[in-house]
Amino acid sequence: MRDTREVITLSWHRSVLAAALALAAVPLGLAPAAAESPGADSPGAGQPGTGDPVFPALGTTDYDARAYDLAFTYRPTTRTVDATMAMTARAHTELPSLELDALGLDVHTVRVDGRPAGFRTHDEKLTVVPARPVRAGAALRVEVEYTADPRAALPHTGWVVTPDGFAVAGQPNGAHTVFPCNDRPGDKARFTVAVTAPDELFGVANGLPTATEPHADGTTTRRYRSREPMATELLQASVGRYTVRERRGPDGLPLRDVVPTARAADLEPALALTPGQLDWATRHLGPFPFETYGLLPADTDDPAAFDFTGLETQTLTLYKPNFLRQPERQIGSHMMHELVHSWFGNSVTPDTWADLWLNEGHADFYGLMYRYERGWPDSGGFTTLADRMRSVYAQGDQWRHDSGPVAAPTAATLFDSQRYTGGALVLFALRERVGTEVFDRIEQSFLRRHRNSSATTADFVRTAEEVSGQALGGFLHDWLYGERTPPMPGHPDWTVDPVVPGAARRTGGVPQGSGTL
Repeated sequence: MRDTREVITLSWHRSVLAAALALAAVPLGLAPAAAESPGADSPGAGQPGTGDPVFPALGTTDYDARAYDLAFTYRPTTRTVDATMAMTARAHTELPSLELDALGLDVHTVRVDGRPAGFRTHDEKLTVVPARPVRAGAALRVEVEYTADPRAALPHTGWVVTPDGFAVAGQPNGAHTVFPCNDRPGDKARFTVAVTAPDELFGVANGLPTATEPHADGTTTRRYRSREPMATELLQASVGRYTVRERRGPDGLPLRDVVPTARAADLEPALALTPGQLDWATRHLGPFPFETYGLLPADTDDPAAFDFTGLETQTLTLYKPNFLRQPERQIGSHMMHELVHSWFGNSVTPDTWADLWLNEGHADFYGLMYRYERGWPDSGGFTTLADRMRSVYAQGDQWRHDSGPVAAPTAATLFDSQRYTGGALVLFALRERVGTEVFDRIEQSFLRRHRNSSATTADFVRTAEEVSGQALGGFLHDWLYGERTPPMPGHPDWTVDPVVPGAARRTGGVPQGSGTL
């Protein structure tokens, strides 16, 4: 691997040589500066990162990615992946050089608009110097050939290693360990993915298959296309000894589950739950926003493989197999949580990671609703949403002390329960304030307005005010950003427990993750 080195590759074409030599003159670890400092109206030319409140160095606003064409070839003898990434984009500013996020990738060649380009890997960036500057407003195409080792020891990774292949789990900042990209959630793009593997293995990716190409060397390439745009963190590509199970969901929606062949029979009871779950979800949230849905239980239960139960990679949710082998009452609520992400998180993506509560709060809110409607008590013994929310409300000040306000996470607190059940508590408060009928209209309007796009917390507040006809800005600001838990509408008897400094250390840590487990 060469991810820890400074690398410059030069073409002998004079224009590229000159550009690369200019890049080489920049101190190691720094991107080349723009000719002038960007003004107040500039989209950020020459400035590292996007100013994301949680991951400020991640991504760029110098260009918008429009499409990614990815190809992965799995080499079982070395357990490495040879890959190509082709990104089409549109420049917001003149680009004498441009950056992609990249970590742990052994980059071989880079081309811009078909011409060899100079490049350098540093920190978690791939800086590219095209043969000629890209004009502001121009379309561009960047092609990168590279090799990745899913087993590489990195500060963080989007690879899931399995005994016979791999899967991908890019959330929140791991997609660029799998492919060079503009790895910020607000820059969604179209995706096509080709996965090549030996014939005894099966390659799969998001979307629906478009072609299968057997080769004389005993490998097969399978190509997939996602109909709707997708955030980089939602990519799924996997190789393994898989069986594909197909069925139909509501309104004939094609359902495709990709399961380890040896575990297919054990997993079938869980897979068979999806049509009924979709029926419930579409009644609350509207038509399913994608062309297909299914589950991908990656063939590993190794705790080190990934530290979550499920992940909403678009159209193909990643799971640990053993989780899905449990009875429905133990898995149904969290399966609904992951399914709801198809609407909140995938179709409508958070514009920045500070907006994560829009994903996780909604997924927990509806996942818990589903649990209590089905009559399944939760791990705390609660049997109604109101009782569960009262319990969370009592912890409100402690959670704000330990994890920050709901819509103000840090990288360290991003996946604390404050974003999940704490977010659900905000939605419960809003529903108590405006009533169920208005709340449902707010939800539907928000999903329609921002479908196939990204949205901010401010967008949600704006939608709530416009749909309800009420001035909700101050109310929601207190719930989302306040340091103290506001009064719960309609429940004057609900109380908040006092903050106990150091309580998290004494009780084993701050609560993390979904309340649907």
